[in-house]
Amino acid sequence: MDIDDRHFSRVAKAIAAGSVIPFLGAGANLCDRPDEASWELGDFAPSGRELARALADDSDYPDPGDPDLLWVSQYFDAVLGGGPLYEKLRDVFDSDYPPSSLHRLLARLPALLRESGAEEQLLVLTTNYDDLVERAFEDAGERFDVVSYEAKPGPLQGYFWHRPPDREPVPIRAGNKYSGLALAERPVILKLHGAVDRGDKKRDSYVLTEDSYIDYLAGPSVSKQVPSTLLAKMSDSHFLFLGYSMRDWNMRVILKQLWGSNELGRKSWSVQLAHAGEAAPEVERQLWTRRGDVDLIYAPLREYVERLDAALTALPAAAPRP
Repeated sequence: MDIDDRHFSRVAKAIAAGSVIPFLGAGANLCDRPDEASWELGDFAPSGRELARALADDSDYPDPGDPDLLWVSQYFDAVLGGGPLYEKLRDVFDSDYPPSSLHRLLARLPALLRESGAEEQLLVLTTNYDDLVERAFEDAGERFDVVSYEAKPGPLQGYFWHRPPDREPVPIRAGNKYSGLALAERPVILKLHGAVDRGDKKRDSYVLTEDSYIDYLAGPSVSKQVPSTLLAKMSDSHFLFLGYSMRDWNMRVILKQLWGSNELGRKSWSVQLAHAGEAAPEVERQLWTRRGDVDLIYAPLREYVERLDAALTALPAAAPRP
């Protein structure tokens, strides 16, 4: 990984100022995982390919090779039903996977923001279904809010739920009028594709099948359902994309839903592994450029996290507040 130290210094300073939003994709969960380690319940959260293989095995998926997650989940739904699909996904994600060094770094940031005197707390965006960020926050003693997408058919499909600390979740029926979030007080985790709910399996929600992605695109615009306080934060922040690739079309779906044809408002960075082949970097660079001023950083995520952690540790202590 050949990245100038000044990059990490700039990102660390922007984080301490409260102007960076981490945006986690499926690759974020592979941060500390050895290349030779295979997925096991409770050891490491699965990659998209591993989840697809697990669904394929349980549904006797007829096509050999490396199954596509969206298509194999659609097949699972078709031959066994949506209920069994959700039960299988709960078996996978209701397991005590250990938070990675990335999740624990994120859990350090609320305290850093308080010490630096930032006006607003951390906002984390993710399309992952697990609760690794939440568990890392809990281990750090942080109180936080979760805002999660509702994918299941019904009157609240396409809306979001707000789960405050120590209270029952409440539906967000009008994002531009919702006043239940206080970024000045607590961090917020925004789960854009739904999530497992450890407290109540009836609140599990997953944008995973092809049908659910079509509903996601054709239903109420996500940008109109996300609370306006979070949208305001997004419009005035840098983004640090971790574990994404523009080759994942679901990433392009969520960017389209959040920003439409608009560009990101500030300089942002995407940390990802390099793909084989000479064409991939050019295609990815073009796709990210359409989103705005986004630097592509090809690096192992664990190494990037280690250097960012070191840059945050090296920041000078904040002056005492008057």
